[in-house]
Formats: sequence, C-alpha cells, structure tokens
Amino acid sequence: MPADNPAGLGWVAIIRLGLVQAAIGAIVMLATSLLNRVMVVEYTLAAAIPAGLVAWHYAVQLSRPLWGHGSDRGHRRTPWIVGGMALLAGGALLAVRATTLLPDSGWLGGALAILAFTAIGAGVGAAGTSMLALLASGVAPQRRAAAAAVTWTMMIAGIVVAAGTAGALLDPFSEARLTSVANGVALSAFALACLAIWRLEPAIAQDFSLQERGEVPGFGAALREIMQETAARRFTVLIFVSMLAYSMQDLILEPFAGLVFGMTPGESTSLSGTQHGGVLLGMILAGVGGSAFAGRLPVDLRVWIVAGCAGSGIALAGLAVAALAGPGWPLTANVFVLGFCNGVFAVSAIGAMMGLAGAGEKTREGVRMGVWGAAQAIAFGLGGLSGAIGVDIARRIAAQDGAAFQLIFAIEACLFILAAGLALQATRRESANRMGVASA
Repeated sequence: MPADNPAGLGWVAIIRLGLVQAAIGAIVMLATSLLNRVMVVEYTLAAAIPAGLVAWHYAVQLSRPLWGHGSDRGHRRTPWIVGGMALLAGGALLAVRATTLLPDSGWLGGALAILAFTAIGAGVGAAGTSMLALLASGVAPQRRAAAAAVTWTMMIAGIVVAAGTAGALLDPFSEARLTSVANGVALSAFALACLAIWRLEPAIAQDFSLQERGEVPGFGAALREIMQETAARRFTVLIFVSMLAYSMQDLILEPFAGLVFGMTPGESTSLSGTQHGGVLLGMILAGVGGSAFAGRLPVDLRVWIVAGCAGSGIALAGLAVAALAGPGWPLTANVFVLGFCNGVFAVSAIGAMMGLAGAGEKTREGVRMGVWGAAQAIAFGLGGLSGAIGVDIARRIAAQDGAAFQLIFAIEACLFILAAGLALQATRRESANRMGVASA
C-alpha cells in the first residue's frame, strides 16, 4: 500500500479477504451446481425444482442493502461476515439432507429445502456484502479494482478446488458419499473463512470514521442518494442484463452434460470445474491487461466488459451448436472458452463496481455494494429459473433434449450481445463527457 495510507489494507490482508470469498464460492457451488445436478439427473426431478430453490436464495439476497447498511451503522464488518458464513455453511448442510429426502418424502424434503436455501441466501448476503464493503472502505482508491480482481480470482479458485475435489470423490455416486463430501466442503470452508478474517478488521478500524462524510443516513435516504446518480443507475442496468445472461446457463450446464453428452455426476462436476478454471484465467488476464491493477476506472474496464460479453455470446452460440451435434462436439474446450470470457467480463464489472462504491457523498460502501448485489441477485434468480423452466418447457414441446438446450443457449447469447451493446454505449457516453469537460 502507499506510504501515505498506512491504515489501508495491504496485499496480505487483501488475500485474506480473498480466502473468505473462496470459502463463500466453495459452499455456494454445492447448492447451485452439485445438488442441482443430483436432483435433475440422479433423482429425475424436474429442473424447475432446483432452479426454484436457487431462485429463492437469490430472492432472499434482495436484503443485501439492509445487511450492508447494518454494517455501515455498526462500523464493524467482521461479525456480519462470520455470522453470514455460519448461516451459509449450516444452510448447505441442511440442503444436502433435504435433497436426499426429496425422492421419498416430498413435503418434508421440500420444506427443509426452502429453509436451507433461505439460510444460504441470507448467509451469502450478509457475508458477501460486508466483505465487499470492508474491501472497498479499507483499500486505497487506486487499488480498489486490483483488490476486486484478486479476491474474485480467489473465489473462482475456491470453486475450482471444491468442484474438482467433490467431482473426484463423488464417483461411484451414493447418498452417503454425497453427504460426506458436502459436509467436508462446507465445514472446511467455514473454518477457512473464520481463520482468514480473524483480527483483520481492527487494524483498519479508522477507515470507518464518521468524520469524512458525516453520520450514516437512514436506509431510505441512502437508497434515494444512490438512485439519483446517473452513473449508478446506468451501471445497475448493465449489471442486471449482463448477470441475467451470465446466470441462465448456470443451472442447466451440468444437466446438459448429463442428458446430451451422457456424463456421470463426477464428470459433469469436473466440467463445471473446467468452466471455472477458464473464469479464473479470464479474470487474471482482464485484471492485468485492462489496467485494473493501475487503478484506472471505469472507462478502461468498460472496454473489457464489452469484450467479455461479446466473447461469452459467441461461446454460448457454440454450445447451441453442441446441443445438436452431441458427443462429437469439443464440449470441454467450448465450456472453457465460455468460462474464460465470463471471467474477463466479471472482473471488469467488479472493478468498475468497486470504483463507484466510495463515490457517495453520505452513503457508505456497505449499502452501495448491497444495491448492486441486489441487482445481481435479481438477475441471477430470474436467469437461473427462466433457464431451467425454459428447458423443461422446450423439452416437452420438442420432445428432444438437444433442441431444448439449443434454444436456451441461443437466448443467452443474444442477451450477452445486448449487454455488450450497453457497455459500449456507456463507454462512448463517458468518453464524450470527458471530451466536453476538456474542451470547456
């Protein structure tokens, strides 16, 4: 960190926060990837069931601004992070139990599943929002984008490690093996997060001083301030559209691999790990090549958002072709490219988000990150649910798995191209504004 900002977070502290992100990603992978695949393929449940549960956990995350505002007013993030991680891990363990009950005890399994995914959503909201607020408020402004890239890269690395480990240990599949593997992932991730955050915040406690922007406003006043900012509104729309496209394939990729390409649970889980490995590489490239580590915000990053969205659209068009081509298609390579382009887009968007987080006159980082997190949650919930329901409907109408998945992948590709257009338009407006200021 720069010498004139001794209270700010250094790289070791940033990496420790990245470990918290890695722990969150590892546990969420269980619910949104592994359990989704088991419900649809092994238990032959409708894809809409796990999609609805995942959508519900995103709906619960609409409370993110409240979590962020609470940590703003309390001037302490650590209790919210640890409490959220406890909720997240407990919810994941309960979700595994609910999954094993669904085939034989639908009502009991369903009730437990709703409770479990409520806890998962609340845990992600509390821990994730408070962690991002700690990052935004504790890191020097010129390093916020770099810190976002580091922590998100570590989150994807956590998903890759958890998915790869779970995939290797799940075969041959059994309920006992599923429970054992899931318990190990959830409890290990919770322990890692607690160790990473331990005694980290007191070193930067002065970053939450009320002297710079005065007393933290009430929740309603904070929301009004954010929504009155043109840049914040436009960025919210961009986040929603791009994350809607990003999330539509999230719940159907593993069932697609199982139904169309005949992959086992372990193989499809490993395929998910391959995708996230591509995301990891894309994030690293965007973080360096997009000058995120030099702290130039947010125009340069929007150019990378355009590139990431356009590339993701092309990769999804490839999956649409794969849906009809079948096992002869290079699925692993296609999924890796999709993940790579998703990573380029994601780290660029996160870097821009971090740069705007501290822009409020009175509002703090917690509530601002909560608002954008809520927009992302809405998009993720709608995207995952619409993707899964769309596949179910298309499979019934077309009576062919390949044609059903092809339609959904094509829709996702179009949404990503739309998001690229929005990002390009925002870049042009920003450039025009700068030229106008310069000429004046």
